Amino acid sequence: MATGRDSGPEKGRPIQLIPVLPGVWLIILGAGVAVLGPLFGFLVGSILGAQEETFGMNSIYLFLFLGFLVAGAGLGTALLGVRRVLRIGRRP
Repeated sequence: MATGRDSGPEKGRPIQLIPVLPGVWLIILGAGVAVLGPLFGFLVGSILGAQEETFGMNSIYLFLFLGFLVAGAGLGTALLGVRRVLRIGRRP
């Protein structure tokens, strides 16, 4: 029967949590943005339609170009994360 009291952790192997290196989350975030940026740019351009003209360009091309710019920013973020991981890895 359950008494409602917590008996504490059970006996067994102790769990040791190891934190990830600084910069790993920057790599994951930057890589995700770099992959999804052009896809969302193309999606938004497709939603607006090929008949729409913005700044003298088809909206598909314009938003795809903007998606590539966002992807470049994501790639830069990922490279900053790689640099941080490599710098931490060199310390004794």
